[in-house]
Amino acid sequence: MGSIVHSGGVAFRVWAPYAQKVSVIGEFNRWNPSTSPMEPEGNGYWYRNMTSAKVGQQYRFHLVTPAGEFSRIDPYARAVTNSIGNAIIHDPKFNWEDNTFAPPNWNEIVIYEMHIGSFAEDAGETPGTFDTVLTRLDHLKRLGVNAVQIMPVAEFAGDRSWGYNPAHIFAVESAYGGPDALKNFVKRLHKAGIAVIMDVVYNHFGPSDLELWRFDGWSENNGGGIYFYNDWRAETPWGHSRPDYGRGEVRQFIYDNAMMWLDEYHMDGLRFDATIYIRTVNGPGAKDLPEGWGLLQWINEGVAQKFPGHITIAEDLQGNEWLTKSVGEGGAGFSAQWDAAFVHPIRAAVTAANDADRSMLSIARAIDTKYNNAAFQRVIYSESHDEVANGKARVPQEITPDDPTSWFAQKRSTQAAALVFTAPGIPMLFQGQEFLQGEWFQDNVPLDWDNLDEYRGIARLYRDLIRLRTNRAGVTRGLTGQCIEVPHVNDAQNVIAFRRWEAGGPGDDVVIVANFANAPVENYQIGFPAQGLWRVRFNSDSRFYSQGFGDYQANDVNAEPGDYDHLPAHGAISAGPYSVVIYSQDKG
Repeated sequence: MGSIVHSGGVAFRVWAPYAQKVSVIGEFNRWNPSTSPMEPEGNGYWYRNMTSAKVGQQYRFHLVTPAGEFSRIDPYARAVTNSIGNAIIHDPKFNWEDNTFAPPNWNEIVIYEMHIGSFAEDAGETPGTFDTVLTRLDHLKRLGVNAVQIMPVAEFAGDRSWGYNPAHIFAVESAYGGPDALKNFVKRLHKAGIAVIMDVVYNHFGPSDLELWRFDGWSENNGGGIYFYNDWRAETPWGHSRPDYGRGEVRQFIYDNAMMWLDEYHMDGLRFDATIYIRTVNGPGAKDLPEGWGLLQWINEGVAQKFPGHITIAEDLQGNEWLTKSVGEGGAGFSAQWDAAFVHPIRAAVTAANDADRSMLSIARAIDTKYNNAAFQRVIYSESHDEVANGKARVPQEITPDDPTSWFAQKRSTQAAALVFTAPGIPMLFQGQEFLQGEWFQDNVPLDWDNLDEYRGIARLYRDLIRLRTNRAGVTRGLTGQCIEVPHVNDAQNVIAFRRWEAGGPGDDVVIVANFANAPVENYQIGFPAQGLWRVRFNSDSRFYSQGFGDYQANDVNAEPGDYDHLPAHGAISAGPYSVVIYSQDKG
């Protein structure tokens, strides 16, 4: 579909079932609709091969219909001049050089969510691009993340947007640099050992700058025409522009788009926006859309078969296990889903003004949640683009609105981060979180990179947590494992302790203690899974991370035999106020 570059020129194909005549117009024929008529192929498809067309030339389709004559951008265009401009003939061939990159295993993946337009830009005057992001690649490498999830980059209206208003889902946003710049971006990240996950939006299109709307003139009930539902099923929170998941050509259109990102752009996974509005009409409690569920199954089956090891992530936020059950079981087949059952109680715990309002039981439930008894079927986070906007702010800003860099903001925001990297699940952080970015997310406000210089210690704290989470030193393998138990929950003193392990034993078992009180704990007994020496691998109160921290000494513990917390050994620990301490044993 679209413009197909080949040795004999460029072939064009478009679906317009209600058109009476279709022609391709462009720079190659002076935009004359009478010069290059397309031939009907049946079932609403039209085709034309143009020997005079060249890569880089602009073009459109001209349609004669009962509703009038229309000039339309190619729905499958890989590049456009802008969202209301022209399609550009694009050759998808690209020199990938060494194409041996393999995405990390799902139990070891650490995701960094990024918005291309605001991650790195010049003085906020123009949006960032794929190339400007690459100027900060060393930061991502030092931080240790092994996957970047980019917010949607399909062509949208204007030059600034979150990206969740796609006008042309096959075209890469021109303001970010277009298709070849994205491919170079992916290639550079792969060379740095970092996977790339694409955020895709199939729950609605547009609603502005949407040339798919009544594409060939036909519509019913004042609806959007062939690409959309034309009845009550069209309604979404963003307009009446839900694609018609029951129409074969539209299903193919969306399926082809998902496969394009993995095939042509070498993406390592897909994150699906607001899947609840694909599988239902109006969210929780609304009528199901079985054909939407079937489309998700089809795409996930295709990814699993054609791109094994690539991850698909659902943003559904309803705690529905069927999202991540296999298609064979009747599930949607996603690898993982964003987990509201983690982020909301964790944010509530660290943003509460009074210690008495922190619930250790709520935290215990948050860290011990699994879907289908599988730890890595959920993505866990304390910040995401949704959680730091739309009436909410960054975690440090929520903690102390007048000063997001205060002692309280530093201590409790890093507590939340420590739980993200030690609880079972796929950890994710949002751009700037690692250096106390404040306020709330806006697509026209760039990250304050001066914060990285001033709060480099906080970034170091995130780096150290990521190293432990990925078992870089070989002594915290349990953080990559399936298993968790939370044997110690003390609501009275705001202390919680839990154990993570894969197979168990030295170098595997990890014990995490979190003190959610504004006072240190000393000589505090907790259970350990084995006797012997347990070394401190991380202490969030260290001045190594912030000169304002108390540097309260969390000493190694010599656990003695004797049942405690339903574990076979016990020992006395210490932890500073609002701190997390991580223990493990050396390998024998």
